[in-house]
Amino acid sequence: MSRPVARRAKQIPLRTHWIVLTMLLVCLSTMLLLNGYTHHMFSAFGEGGPVPAGPADKVPPQVVKGGPVIEAGSGQPRTASPKARTIALTFDDGPDPIWTPKVLDLLAAQHIKATFFVVGTEVAAHPELARRIVAEGHEIALHTFTHANLSTAPGWRGAFELRQSQLILAGAAGVSTSLLRPPYSSTPAALSNADWAAIQRTHDAGYLTVLSTQDSEDWRRPGTDHVIANSMPRSTAGQVLLMHDAGGDRSETVEALSKLLPRLKARGFRFATVSEAVGLPDPTHKAGLLDRGRGLAVIWVMRISDWVLSIIGWLLYAAGALSVLRAITTVIAARRHARMRGWIYGPPVTEPVSVIVPAYNESAGIEAAVRSLVASDHPLEVIVVDDGSTDGTADIVEALRIPGVRVIRQANAGKPVALNTGLKAARCELIVMVDGDTVFEPDAIRKLIQPFGHPAVGAVSGNAKVGNRGGLIGRWQHIEYVIGFNLDRRLFDLAECMPTVPGAVGAFRRTALERIGGLSDVTLAEDTDLTMALCRDGWRVVYEESAVAWTEAPASMGALWRQRYRWCYGTLQAMWKHRGAMVQRGRAGKFGRRGLTYLMLFQVLLPLLAPVVDVFAIYGLVFLNPVRVLSVWAGFVLLQLLMGFYAFRLDGERPGPLWTLPLQQFVYRQLMYLVVIQSVFTALAGTRLRWQRMERYGSLQAPVVR
Repeated sequence: MSRPVARRAKQIPLRTHWIVLTMLLVCLSTMLLLNGYTHHMFSAFGEGGPVPAGPADKVPPQVVKGGPVIEAGSGQPRTASPKARTIALTFDDGPDPIWTPKVLDLLAAQHIKATFFVVGTEVAAHPELARRIVAEGHEIALHTFTHANLSTAPGWRGAFELRQSQLILAGAAGVSTSLLRPPYSSTPAALSNADWAAIQRTHDAGYLTVLSTQDSEDWRRPGTDHVIANSMPRSTAGQVLLMHDAGGDRSETVEALSKLLPRLKARGFRFATVSEAVGLPDPTHKAGLLDRGRGLAVIWVMRISDWVLSIIGWLLYAAGALSVLRAITTVIAARRHARMRGWIYGPPVTEPVSVIVPAYNESAGIEAAVRSLVASDHPLEVIVVDDGSTDGTADIVEALRIPGVRVIRQANAGKPVALNTGLKAARCELIVMVDGDTVFEPDAIRKLIQPFGHPAVGAVSGNAKVGNRGGLIGRWQHIEYVIGFNLDRRLFDLAECMPTVPGAVGAFRRTALERIGGLSDVTLAEDTDLTMALCRDGWRVVYEESAVAWTEAPASMGALWRQRYRWCYGTLQAMWKHRGAMVQRGRAGKFGRRGLTYLMLFQVLLPLLAPVVDVFAIYGLVFLNPVRVLSVWAGFVLLQLLMGFYAFRLDGERPGPLWTLPLQQFVYRQLMYLVVIQSVFTALAGTRLRWQRMERYGSLQAPVVR
């Protein structure tokens, strides 16, 4: 390998975008937490629902036998009941965009005022209805933020429920209230110790508790006649009647009201709000400017969280569709490509080959690389271009004194320049370019050049395999090479849109290289840039799977990050440089519309969507059905495993390393998509990176026998 000399480049602190991304992630997580909380997904065990009545020995007798409006003071609790022949109509769980307007219309037609105990999340979703309730003279009161059971909820949640409800009411309608009806409550006689403790806590927060004396039981949907029967007073005593304007189909409630209200009026009953019915001062007050502002902020955050979740949902569908599409496409293409094994491009190619090895500080592996080349069963010359190494790389090669191996020394100028230097010195028409850490099978070069029997073939990609696959990181890269890179190359070969001939093992026609002006140094992925240039020049680029070479992969996460960052950023540079292929005709257009589109969808867009998948997976485990979420995840892992077994079978590899594939989803996968994010931000910022030298370990000492 070689490195370029340092160039002046626009330097932008790359840490800035990680700060921005972290802030976005925190905001996204906060919105998802809020969305999960507000959509009744706080617990997978249905926390907040009604519970069986418990002991009631701590509930004061005067409360049990008292009225439905309760002030649970620290001293003697007080209760109040509606006046005789007075009915306080109360509606819970709203506002609802369908049923609340119909209830309001009925009340307006009968000139009746009622009390609406509203749920904060519903007010946030329909603030205009809360404003209408207040504007038409009805009384508005709280029914918590998410319809939580205050008797079972921990203290912090109860306080949160009340505070958020009050803020949202202030933001939506500009008012505050001191009336509260706890969800799942009933009559005073039905209070338990837990209910009483919750009522005391809400009193300490400044609220009067409003229970009911008569339940229409419309929530059961028993039929209109039963709702009317349940709502009729049994005496002339005043009543607090419980009904619902939300929580499902309330057509029975609306129909019952239309008949019930005239009937009660005819019997001499009057209607009033809760405060009027028991003689309380008006509990509704104008909210302060600060609370109104905070309430509006909460409402907008909730709306945005809903929008974000909807967008994430669509992105998840897109990511899933892309993943499945890629799996199906690559497997079908690989199957068709496998049937082409033994394809004869033309007469056997027997002419000698020039092998160019650009090297910068490759002392760890250069001897093994050179010895594997000269052990080839095909005639060749080896040209090692030492690009200003400081570790004695050139001296090691010269000391071997192997016939047919030449060493060219040059000042450090970069890998593309080193390759161009080797190209000028080469004596043969067929050129093989390899990295200084690559070890070839004895028959690799002979097999690699056979496609040149067809005059349209300008370059051939060999089958690069990971040699140092002993550790977990090595196994993961081995899996990626077999499943990702090699399956993709089969597809690209079939579709005639090969974007990259890897630097580790690739062959070229000298004529083709000279026609495009040799290698360019304007990108960090000189192999991708070169391949795309050949495709645009009309040359066919193919994949020869039987030409096997072994490369040394990074052995640490840091080295892997640097390598993939350079690869990804260089690929983005090359894609941008050759974007004109999208509108060209012939082979160039075929490469552009097929190859560049594939790269954009599956190597840029899909990795950018991956963090969304991970964030939503955590959201699903916390707030949704974790079994379902894990099942979906297991389904995708199974899909990858099936692809892996097939790919390993095609490549003649043992499937043993695939046991690490599920683990790959938790570290390696995140590293890969963070590399793409980093590369995209770097490209958008206009920053130019320097070529970074990879760490070499000298782990490939001789050709590996499978």
